[in-house]
Amino acid sequence: MQNQRRVVIDTVTPQINCGEFYIKRIVNEVVNVDAHVLVDGHDVIAASVLYKHEKERKWSEVRMHHVVNDEWKASFTVEKQGFYTYKVEGWVDYALNWQHGIERKIDDNQHVRSELLEGVTYLKPLLKKASKKEKEYLAHCIDCFENEDKYDDAIKEATSHKLHDIFVKYPEKHLANASKELQIYVDRKKALFSTWYEFFPRSSSQTEGQHGTFKDCERLLPRIAEMGFDTLYFPPVHPIGEVNRKGKNNTTNAKEGDVGSAWGIGSQYGGHKDIHPQLGTVEDFKALIKKAKDLGIEIAMDYALQAAPDHPWVKEHPDWFKWRPDGTVQYAENPPKKYQDILPIYWESKDYKNLWKECLDILMYWIDCGIKVFRVDNPHTKPYYFWNWIIAEVKKQHPDILFLAEAFTKPKVMQQLAKQGYTQSYTYFTWRNNKQELIEYMTELTQSDQREYMRPNFWPNTPDINPYHLQGANESKYLQRYVLAATLSSNIGIYGPVFEQQIDDAIPGKEEYYMSEKFEVKHYNWDVQNKLTSIISKVNAIRHQHEALQQTNNIKFCHVENDNLLAFYKWNDSKTDELLIIVSLEQYYAQQGTVQLPLQDLGIHSGHQITVNDLVTGSSYNWHNEWNFIELHPTLPFHIFKINK
Repeated sequence: MQNQRRVVIDTVTPQINCGEFYIKRIVNEVVNVDAHVLVDGHDVIAASVLYKHEKERKWSEVRMHHVVNDEWKASFTVEKQGFYTYKVEGWVDYALNWQHGIERKIDDNQHVRSELLEGVTYLKPLLKKASKKEKEYLAHCIDCFENEDKYDDAIKEATSHKLHDIFVKYPEKHLANASKELQIYVDRKKALFSTWYEFFPRSSSQTEGQHGTFKDCERLLPRIAEMGFDTLYFPPVHPIGEVNRKGKNNTTNAKEGDVGSAWGIGSQYGGHKDIHPQLGTVEDFKALIKKAKDLGIEIAMDYALQAAPDHPWVKEHPDWFKWRPDGTVQYAENPPKKYQDILPIYWESKDYKNLWKECLDILMYWIDCGIKVFRVDNPHTKPYYFWNWIIAEVKKQHPDILFLAEAFTKPKVMQQLAKQGYTQSYTYFTWRNNKQELIEYMTELTQSDQREYMRPNFWPNTPDINPYHLQGANESKYLQRYVLAATLSSNIGIYGPVFEQQIDDAIPGKEEYYMSEKFEVKHYNWDVQNKLTSIISKVNAIRHQHEALQQTNNIKFCHVENDNLLAFYKWNDSKTDELLIIVSLEQYYAQQGTVQLPLQDLGIHSGHQITVNDLVTGSSYNWHNEWNFIELHPTLPFHIFKINK
């Protein structure tokens, strides 16, 4: 049978690594499938996309349409979380082929008596499938085709749209061919749209010099919710090692009272399944998770697979570490950074099965406590196949769980982590600053196959990264960077209090914060409200109100004759929400230019009036032309325009 199949199916997209990895979607998102479908000779062919959820037995089907040059397209919507399977099917459609042939002969005034009798052979099998009314119509057609006295009626029905539609509805798939089966993983909406805020719980106290607690964090939740953040990420909340503890400003000798790095996990007080005693108890943490949920916030937990020298694992599971001949373990390094307070896990340990099981148990423990989001520290220093396994194991039982990969490393490494199952990924946005860099990077993320599996999460800053362009920057630069992140990417985050209060003191010559909060308790005035916090809150509200900003891939850059102005058009899938965003990349001086509207994408012509409403200021402008003048000042270096046609 395989050798008799005439239809060839080639170049099915989307697929990743020839189907080795699944593509990603969220619930109710559309999957657009393309394929090359062709046949020898000139017969009429047809094609469909078949798809089903992992819990369904029966395939759903959507017919593909021919575009040009043997290229076919179809779309379907995924409605449930979990895995879907899809494939392309193609066949020679002999009934449609017959109808096409008889139409040409009739147009050529040929007598088609024999062809009509042949048509009966395509109609009779349909009587078993058709509805009552369709059966009546098919019986009428058969009668006409077989009765020479009804020849005029016969040729009319043979070429009718009604008969064509029935052939399409009930295809006879003789010797059909199918592509290999491909997979989609469907997540909840937060996988694609989230707004993160990060702070250290130990810096939440109202009293300067006092270690914060989870109770203190509860006090801050309403403020974070009011600013429009839906995900609150905490660095590790576990006991911190006392051996080789880091001192302030990353010194290697801690003084009495120094709190150490939160990532130096494990001490006499416990390990990865325990809470730092100065933060509170597990019950306090659960209460915080519940209160956050009541305000529409999910707590994201740090998942850092490493150990301080006094972590219980070191004595209980020495095989999980690589010991040197002198009886020591080499501390962790991520050149040029050194982590003298951290021992790396030995992933090639003979006891790896128990190690992997413990790593899974840690996740399951905190999931049972109410955690649904994990930010994973340095995943690129652990085996890729480990991540594939552990993410799959978690998702089997808890499909709502999301994983953010914190891997600022080589591009292909970041891409591989996304392929292996990570829900979201940190990105190079932190360092993309000028117009060309931003356009090139967004084009890579949204126009290559990365759009199918790598969901970017744009962060202007992190506790590890104080980018050069924010060191000594003015308010306008901070506004610019937040708006760029919030409008280019649907997933964004900030290292909160440091960003909103423009704290940017740096270690000279490095993109690191001076006197970093990673190594000490800080005290903030959490009641501060300034222009930056107001604009952040307004932009976050706009993101929640506009579907065009709740996705990343629907973006088109618009030409604007000024290298310090970046303009782009964004839209939702139904094009009921269309936005034009213009950002000045110059923090000190006003910028002017003319921006070109994407008329074809908007479905309008030059001279057609549109109104653009600034969603921040409320101002409106009537535009009639393809090119339109704009001017932006450092005081408010951006427009977020709603386009009304």
